[in-house]
Amino acid sequence: MKSPRILTGALLVSTLAIGCTDGRVPTDLGARKAVADDLSSRIATASAPRQLVTGLQELQGSAVGPGGALFVTAPLTGSIWRVDPSTGVRTLFATGLPARVDDPYYIGSGVVDVAFIGSTAYALVTGVGPDFVEGSNAVVGIYRIDGPNSATVIADLGAFSIANPPTTEIFVPSGYQYAIEPYRGGFLVTDGHHNRVLRVTLDGTVTEFRTFGNVVPTGLAVSGESIYVALAGPIPHLPQDGQVVTFAPGSPTNALVASGAPLLVDVALGRGRTLFALAQGYWNGPYEGTPAVANTGSLVRVAGGGTFDVVAAGLDRPTSLEIIGDTAYIITIGGEIWTVGGIATAPFGLSAGGR
Repeated sequence: MKSPRILTGALLVSTLAIGCTDGRVPTDLGARKAVADDLSSRIATASAPRQLVTGLQELQGSAVGPGGALFVTAPLTGSIWRVDPSTGVRTLFATGLPARVDDPYYIGSGVVDVAFIGSTAYALVTGVGPDFVEGSNAVVGIYRIDGPNSATVIADLGAFSIANPPTTEIFVPSGYQYAIEPYRGGFLVTDGHHNRVLRVTLDGTVTEFRTFGNVVPTGLAVSGESIYVALAGPIPHLPQDGQVVTFAPGSPTNALVASGAPLLVDVALGRGRTLFALAQGYWNGPYEGTPAVANTGSLVRVAGGGTFDVVAAGLDRPTSLEIIGDTAYIITIGGEIWTVGGIATAPFGLSAGGR
């Protein structure tokens, strides 16, 4: 295993994305915290966060699947859990996927996200290849879940990334993928380290779909021809670098939707085209790789003028967001799921979204 302390970019311990410092000297930490506090002061009407699930061992990505159930990934154990969104009762859906190295520096690798096409589940696995973990023979890619204990690799994203490196500076050739989203019978996948979005078909064909600068793309949402991407921003994850952008296939430009939430990790689109995003929170790391400060995350909603209003604050290192009806389901690295009800009134509730 390579020592993470020698890495020169930002391994977001709680979000999986690897970016690089942007070369700027961080602004005064007190001033940055004041910006985060100001964001938290503008809380929209919603219920207080309520704990639905606790006791699971590290969670990362999520999806709403068959029957309206919530599915969440557990990287440390190489598993996916099915959760009843009404009761919080969980059952083991799949296991045996490549697990992350049991070291706190590598949180965010392993099975990091899940998506469905019809009733078939597909898992996104990253940070397990031999270029990142010495002696590993695991495949960085998309795995089709064939049964409770079996899965098949359908796309080798690591091999594609090694053969087609980005122009931005990297130190993990196989990339560090973050989110998977169904798209036109296949998938879109963000790579927070290689700063791009990949398109993947079910026959394993991988192409570069969108290229970014050093902005660390994380969460995805798709609505018709519009694709929305959350950007965490490079170290030091200043609030203004936490952005949601949108683009259409074939368009050469990205449009800024909103900015101002620190370390964005997900985005969700609801009824009436209302957009929500998930911010991990105020970052004060002594070096690249440390997560946001505990209990500074927030669920935000796009407001007028390209800004965010806070729906819920005080979240502890959230990683993924799903919405069912008018209730948000927030997944955290601590193995918990929290709900926030009444996030929007009709017709602006969300039906599904997030990672």
